Amino acid sequence: MTLLQIMPEDAPDRILLRTRDDERIVDELAEHGVTLRRWPVLSADAAALDDQALLDLYRDRIEEVCAREGMTLVDIARLHPEPTEEWRERAAKARLTFLEEHRHGEDEVRFFAHGRGLFTLHLDERVFAVVCEAGDLLSVPAGVRHWFDMGECPDFAAIRFFQEEDGWVGDFTGAPIAGRFPRLDELTGSER
Repeated sequence: MTLLQIMPEDAPDRILLRTRDDERIVDELAEHGVTLRRWPVLSADAAALDDQALLDLYRDRIEEVCAREGMTLVDIARLHPEPTEEWRERAAKARLTFLEEHRHGEDEVRFFAHGRGLFTLHLDERVFAVVCEAGDLLSVPAGVRHWFDMGECPDFAAIRFFQEEDGWVGDFTGAPIAGRFPRLDELTGSER
């Protein structure tokens, strides 16, 4: 189930709101132009499907998003635990890629078909930590400062939507804010 925790940008330990109420989460995010929708999870074992099978499974919904939001490219970002040092190194490197505050020149649209990830949004003078889980489709408007954490042991498959081929490239702000706020594992604790 999705989790939202809101904190002041200058007080990460002060929780203004923490909720798993889907309606409340949708409303809080909508006030800032961020859209959260729920899609049915069409496979209990999406992690076992290859990229093409996963895209085929959600084809109708993917086409709907592309038409509605002007997206032209779709791909899959995924990591699933493997008991090797090579995987641990690859996962750690992938995690660091977007762990600092950045923004994109186009909307960032992601659907979690499996697992979870944390989008932390810096909206006005508050920080919105949004733990997305399987079934969540999050759309973050272009220009919104944010960071993404996949956790210490990433296990997710997300369908990504783009308008341009380089739409995923981040414009990093250089602000140290992300290091002061809870990461995915801290927010979810023993829920896994």
